[in-house]
Amino acid sequence: MLFAHPSYLWFLILLIPLIVWYVYNHRQKYPAIGLSTTASFLKAKRSYKEYLLHALFGLRVLAIAALIVILARPQIRDKWSKTNTEGTDIVLAVDLSTSMLAKDFSPNRFEAAKKVAASFVSGRESDNMGLVIFAGESFTALPMTTDRSLLANYINEMGIGMLEDGTAIGDGLATAINRIKDGKAKSKSIILLTDGSNNTGNVAPVTASEIAKKLGIKVYTIGVGRNGNAPYPTQDMSGRITYTNLPVVIDEQTLQSIASNTGGKYFRATDNSVLSDIFSEIDQLEKSRIDVQNFSHTEDDYLPWAILACGLLILELVIRNAWLKPIP
Repeated sequence: MLFAHPSYLWFLILLIPLIVWYVYNHRQKYPAIGLSTTASFLKAKRSYKEYLLHALFGLRVLAIAALIVILARPQIRDKWSKTNTEGTDIVLAVDLSTSMLAKDFSPNRFEAAKKVAASFVSGRESDNMGLVIFAGESFTALPMTTDRSLLANYINEMGIGMLEDGTAIGDGLATAINRIKDGKAKSKSIILLTDGSNNTGNVAPVTASEIAKKLGIKVYTIGVGRNGNAPYPTQDMSGRITYTNLPVVIDEQTLQSIASNTGGKYFRATDNSVLSDIFSEIDQLEKSRIDVQNFSHTEDDYLPWAILACGLLILELVIRNAWLKPIP
């Protein structure tokens, strides 16, 4: 049995001075008379009621002890398990360029990617994960953490325009490598999601992939965009966003090279369901076995103690009023 508040059990020590007080008070309670001899009383039998007087106090002490146990909230856990689960270090590197607003996904590439990424993060309970965002520049949005809600919330709140526009794939990958390289997990991987080709930045994508290879970091690359044309966002003279059908241009050769060079895999996401399937496949690929011990189904178990306390108090009242009822 476990207790939610085990420190409350220290109150049981208070029963010791209560018992001492009872013994002292009992000795002082009755008057005494001096006799030359007590030989005539040796054969006198003691009444059971004399013992019941002490039993009343004993019942009261036990009832108080049961109440203290109830305050400590006794609990039982009826399921104990040891499971094998998976744990690894993962960094998500997400493209925040304006082209991610293209509407060949529902409602657009960016919102579809956010939804799937947030779901992926929430399902990796044993992983240490980080988040890197990039466009014309790269930025560590969240360092490595096991806080799933923090990661999911940031992914849901991030938006286009947070960074200078452009597509610096090499810089995004380099930032992700720098963030994950000191991780302690045996398996380290980066999931790089983009919808374009490298057109700015200081680090070439292939150079970044060579660094990842030397450090034993796998890179899974995802090219987001339907084949053919897609409605891309453009800004008119008045500053309003309009959509124009333009050819989908993804540097698949570079993304494939990055993945194969690091032992990862390249994926092409052409719609929402395919993107979701890609993350599901990566979820199965990137696992490192660890043993986890856990308990489940914890519930309070105070009822037996409450019944015991009530029973003791009722028994005391019955004895006091049935057999030990004082004579007026």
